[in-house]
Amino acid sequence: MSDLTDFMPRAAPGHEPISGGTVAVEPIRDASRFDELFAAFSADAAGSLWAWLPYGPFADRDAFRAFAERTYLAQDIVFHAIIPASSGRAEGVAALMRTDRANGVTEVGHVCLAPSLQKTAAATEAFFLLMRRVFDELGYRRFEWKCDSGNIPSRNAALRLGFRFEGVFRQHLIVKGRNRDTAWYAMLDHEWPALKAGFETWLGDDNFDASGGQIRSLGAVRKEAAPV
Repeated sequence: MSDLTDFMPRAAPGHEPISGGTVAVEPIRDASRFDELFAAFSADAAGSLWAWLPYGPFADRDAFRAFAERTYLAQDIVFHAIIPASSGRAEGVAALMRTDRANGVTEVGHVCLAPSLQKTAAATEAFFLLMRRVFDELGYRRFEWKCDSGNIPSRNAALRLGFRFEGVFRQHLIVKGRNRDTAWYAMLDHEWPALKAGFETWLGDDNFDASGGQIRSLGAVRKEAAPV
């Protein structure tokens, strides 16, 4: 194991926006994106976006804004608006949270993607930009993803993005009046260079056809790059 005698506490995530080819990830500092988020989330008429989150759905715009002001502007957690270049409007959020600067650990959570953002290159690139901030800019050692063990889409997303499954914390939380067993995933700093290369290859213009569809999946790109 590496000698960490000289390891120093890392900087907090900060509030600088991050721009990519298909998306911008913008730390939420005020209420300017709240109406955009409410409009994007409202496209989910069934309210399924909120099924695995400890809040929502919301009756109307005012209820959402009151929630957003309490939650998205809270201290010690940095919520980010996810803004696809195709619309220029916020269509999702993800937070850097439970940040442990002394040990170089942080977590992505509170992920909520509007229907328009789900399963898009912009969504994948948004997570890549957060990873790049965590590892390349801030020098963290560990990046975590946690979700309800019953949330299969979130569990699949974690694996697709390169997080490794580490186990289930049984009876971890009570959420909306029911038990939550929490599945833990993480990626580590020494795993990041290979994961980063895979993202960069997958996001390349030559991996998308004229209609914007992927030619090779992210998993296939990683498999092709893996040593034999």
